[in-house]
Amino acid sequence: MCDFSSFLAPFVGSHDRILVVMSSTLSSIGTCSYPTLWLEDGEEHKSLQQVEKIWSFLLGEQATRHSLLVNVGGGTITDLGGFAAATYKRGISYLNIPTTLLAMVDAAWGGKTGFDYGQIKNCIGAFHAPVDTIIDTRWLSSLPAKERLSGYAEMLKHGLIADKSYWEQLLRYDLHQEPNNSQMQQLIERSIGIKQLIVSQDPNETGLRQVLNFGHTIGHALELSTLHSKLSTLDHGYAVLYGMIAEAYISHVQCGLDKNVITQLAHLMNEYYGKPQCNCKQVSQLIDKMRQDKKNTNANDIRFTLLKAIGQPVWGQVVPESLIQESLDYLFSI
Repeated sequence: MCDFSSFLAPFVGSHDRILVVMSSTLSSIGTCSYPTLWLEDGEEHKSLQQVEKIWSFLLGEQATRHSLLVNVGGGTITDLGGFAAATYKRGISYLNIPTTLLAMVDAAWGGKTGFDYGQIKNCIGAFHAPVDTIIDTRWLSSLPAKERLSGYAEMLKHGLIADKSYWEQLLRYDLHQEPNNSQMQQLIERSIGIKQLIVSQDPNETGLRQVLNFGHTIGHALELSTLHSKLSTLDHGYAVLYGMIAEAYISHVQCGLDKNVITQLAHLMNEYYGKPQCNCKQVSQLIDKMRQDKKNTNANDIRFTLLKAIGQPVWGQVVPESLIQESLDYLFSI
C-alpha cells in the first residue's frame, strides 16, 4: 500500500480543507486519511458527468475557495480534477500526484485541464496551474507494461522536439527493465524539464507551446476513432506514437526531416507497440476529426507541429489533405 497523506503535510496550514479525487484503479494500493472521491480513470471516462461528480463531492464536503483538491491518478484524473478546481467557486487550488508514467512526464504539468465533449478530445477546458505536482516513481512498480509504453511515447516526443541527445538516450533505454530505477528517474526529470521550460515561455499556448502537440493532431484523431467504434480503446501514448510516425512522414516531405527518424519510430512501433487497428478505409473519418483540432484557425486548414530536424520544431504548419492521407497510408502499410 502507498499512503501518500504525508505528502500533503506542507499544505495543511494554508488550506481550510483537503479533499482527494483518486483513480479507482488504485483502490488496492493507495490509501488516504482525507475525504476521498473514487473515479474511473481512462479516456472513455473523461466526460462532463465525471466533472459533475467532483463538483458534487466538493459541494457535499463544503469545500470553500480556500480548500485544496488533490488529484491522484493518471492523466484523466488530473485533467478532470484540474478543470473541476478551475471552475468550482470560480477557482480553487489543486495539487497533482500522478501515478502513471504518462501523467508524470506530461499530463500533470502545465495547467491544461478539461474533458472530451461532442466526440472532440479536450473540447472543454481551462488553463489553471496546480500549486504543485508531486512525483513518486514507486507508483510505477504497479503499472502494466502497456501504460509504461504509453508514457514512454510522450518522452520520445520531448526528445524529438527539444533535445537530440535526450532522444538518443531514450532509444538506448531498455524498456524491459523495471521502471522504478535511477535511470528512469533521470529521464523523467529531463522530460519534465523540457515541458516546464516550454510552458513557462507560453503558458496559454498562443505560440511556442504548440510544439508539444507534435504527433497529437493525427494521434488524437486515432484515439477518438476507437472511443466511438467497436475497436479496442487506444491508449493515448500509443496514439501519439502512431501520430508521430505519420507526422514525421509529413515533416520529411514538407520540412526535410531526416528519414531516419521515421525509421526509428517505426522500429519502436513494430518492436513494442504493434500496428494500429485503424485502416486506410477510415482515412476520411480521421481527417474530419483533425478538422476539429484546437490549433486550427479556420475550417478549411488543418495545422500541425512539424520537425525540420530533431530539436527544431515548427508550429502552425498547414498541411494539404492529400499529404495527410499519404502519411496515413504509410502508417497503415508499415
